Amino acid sequence: MKSIFAAVAALTLSAALSGCVVTPVGYGVVGEAPPAAPFEAVVGVAPSPGYFWMGGGYAWVGGRYTWEAGHWAAPRAGYRWRPHAWRRSGNGWRDAGGRWERMR
Repeated sequence: MKSIFAAVAALTLSAALSGCVVTPVGYGVVGEAPPAAPFEAVVGVAPSPGYFWMGGGYAWVGGRYTWEAGHWAAPRAGYRWRPHAWRRSGNGWRDAGGRWERMR
């Protein structure tokens, strides 16, 4: 009886784990392309003049993509905002997170 239980448990576990196909292929590289970004229909009104909308993006958290919503932000003098993006890297995708870049 124990061997039948062990066999059923092993088959159940292997069936459950067979659905796990998203795996990192190297440091900072994800093996699956991010999903298409949803349309952020409700942006609202800027909290103050001069603020701009920083669109949301997908982050790789806990072995899966999670959506991080956009938000309003104040500009930084002498800098420009480089939006978040995922870029192809070898056999996977690398997160090129949003960041402030000094203007030249």
